[in-house]
Amino acid sequence: MMFSERMKRLLSYTPGEQPQDRKYLKLNTNENPYPPSPLIKSVLDRFDIERLRLYPDPQCGRLREKLSLRYGLSKNQVFVANGSDEALSFCFYAFFGSEKGKLLFPQITYSFFPVYCSFYNIAYDAVPLNDDFTIDVGKYVEKIGCGVILPNPNAPTGIGLPLEKLAYLLDNYPKERVVVIDEAYVDFGAESAVGLIHKYPNLAVVRTFSKSMGLAGLRLGFVLASETLVSALFTVKDSFNSYPVDTLSQMIGETALSDEAYYRAITKEIISVRKDFSAALLDLGWSVLPSSSNFIFTRKSGLSGEEIYSNLKKQGILVRYFDLEPIKQFVRITIGKKEDMQRVLKTIKEF
Repeated sequence: MMFSERMKRLLSYTPGEQPQDRKYLKLNTNENPYPPSPLIKSVLDRFDIERLRLYPDPQCGRLREKLSLRYGLSKNQVFVANGSDEALSFCFYAFFGSEKGKLLFPQITYSFFPVYCSFYNIAYDAVPLNDDFTIDVGKYVEKIGCGVILPNPNAPTGIGLPLEKLAYLLDNYPKERVVVIDEAYVDFGAESAVGLIHKYPNLAVVRTFSKSMGLAGLRLGFVLASETLVSALFTVKDSFNSYPVDTLSQMIGETALSDEAYYRAITKEIISVRKDFSAALLDLGWSVLPSSSNFIFTRKSGLSGEEIYSNLKKQGILVRYFDLEPIKQFVRITIGKKEDMQRVLKTIKEF
């Protein structure tokens, strides 16, 4: 056999569809419809390519300094990685292990979580959501395992978890177990847990430049946590690859953090379009879960999620559906620009 036993046991993550057969309105992977800060282009135009012959800063010092200032933490409380998925992977390796019990996360959530558990051989318990698709933190307090990981807002539901619920979980969870909050979409309306890091040294918050900062093509993410947890992440990184984030990515990340006004404006616009689009769907008799993200989770009685997806794809619009109970009737629709969502509404009315 050419492959190891652990290789043959791996689960694989299925990303959003990326067809090449025609031009589509792409609303299936939660990409930002707006370009990143215009400051980035001017910085790249002036970039000295001589720098590319040298290895990047393995500590991402300047970028971590900027992030620490943005979030009111020390530089030693910031870890940077190639996208939040790599950051999450390092968190799984550093903080969770079956010798301490099962890892807890929602039954309906980011589908990479069980993939990481497969990769690192971590036993897990997928905790059911409430009937309204909200997360009940009390269920996590009842089942103490090796740790907890929750997205806030959750994906694919888009529902945010109030900060007092997260505080309740942290107050009642063992201090020697780590709680990871994945805040990939938090800027679109959920409450961030970053302000709780000073009080809870077992809390790690994972964030990304991909969504609200429109830099999905860059692959840049970061973790905010206590110095102890960040030090552990550096140990994992340096055992795996001591030069993970390239020079250009670090520089672009620094520049993006310098244009807060631009990102605040486009995020506000996305939230406004989301509210209008959700209201229009409700008027058409669709059900829409309350969203704090840059997407909505919606269904129409009498149609399966696959049927909705197929009808929209025929008209050149890509959305995402999940062949999984209890969400087979739903589709996840990324919020694009106003004219994009008007096109979706027009197409929905026609079928």
